[in-house]
Amino acid sequence: MIKRIHSLKTIILFGIIFTSCDPIVHEFNDIEDAVMYRANIIKDVSAQDTIKVMTWNIRFGVARLRFFGDGCGDRVIMTNSEVVEGLEGIAEKIKQENPDILFIQEADVQSKKTGYIDQAQWLLDHTDFNYGAYGSMWESQIILADGLGRVNTGNLILSKWKLENAERYQLPLRGDQDALTQFFYLRRNVIKAKVAMPGKSFFVVNTHLTAFATDDTKQKHIDGFKSILDGISAEGAYFIAGGDLNEIPPNASKMDYCLDDQCEGESFHSGGETEHKEGSYFEPEITWLSSLFNNYTPAIPLDVYGAHEMGHFTHSPDNKLQLDRKLDYLWTNTLWLNGMTHQEATNLSDHIPVSALWVIP
Repeated sequence: MIKRIHSLKTIILFGIIFTSCDPIVHEFNDIEDAVMYRANIIKDVSAQDTIKVMTWNIRFGVARLRFFGDGCGDRVIMTNSEVVEGLEGIAEKIKQENPDILFIQEADVQSKKTGYIDQAQWLLDHTDFNYGAYGSMWESQIILADGLGRVNTGNLILSKWKLENAERYQLPLRGDQDALTQFFYLRRNVIKAKVAMPGKSFFVVNTHLTAFATDDTKQKHIDGFKSILDGISAEGAYFIAGGDLNEIPPNASKMDYCLDDQCEGESFHSGGETEHKEGSYFEPEITWLSSLFNNYTPAIPLDVYGAHEMGHFTHSPDNKLQLDRKLDYLWTNTLWLNGMTHQEATNLSDHIPVSALWVIP
């Protein structure tokens, strides 16, 4: 999930003062080039018939520290050493699993809250990946609310092979916010690129959908993600796709997490109240992923998930280590082998990586 932004109206003064300067917030075009990265040392990787793919929301590299923007924490600025320690744990797990393609959500690029570390470049230089494509979902020169300062966080594709024609696709903004809050809020997106494996090119797609919208914004995000996959399939091409969809499977046995997620001082469902905590109540949207399940192949099929639900949970809130829901997925328009949910990584982020083997058609 991601992330509550508190007291955003306080930054209107900043906007008034600096109207003559460069834009405070990057609003993005509907489609624009992704930001490209490469490792300092390029490693030679030959073409393969089967590759390993993984998706992982890394939570800015801060592991289970109690960040103010999710769960019930109050930390805003992490120390450089705390972030490096978190990134080292993530890099170690990546090297242990050795994926060929990795979809990352919540990577920070020079954000104050994580010591201005360019996590895209850091991960390239501390793993066996060679190339990266990044698309920001929240880029602002400064966010005065809660002392966040400079922010640049988003989605990242890492690959052992060169990435070409990488594009960032803008998704609709939340429709349940006032204009000022919406202006300074997150701009969700989908990143698509072509992997130039010698003789066997294919597409990779990464996304991170809204968590806290109370209207149909998440449905629009799912539709936007699927339309990009539909376009690739219509061209007769092959894709692997993944991300944090902030949505539970249509056969999930539990749909209400309001009491599980509530913080001290919050109260939901008390005295007959039906108010729900944002991002914690899924019943009205339980079928929203059905179109993806019906048209494309998930790494964890619904029958496999339903037979052992707890073994495929990928998220737990705040500093709780008990996983309680699945939000993270891999998809393809061909077939997967050996889909896995890496619950042993619970202490490295509030999300669990999911991986699978993909036989290249």
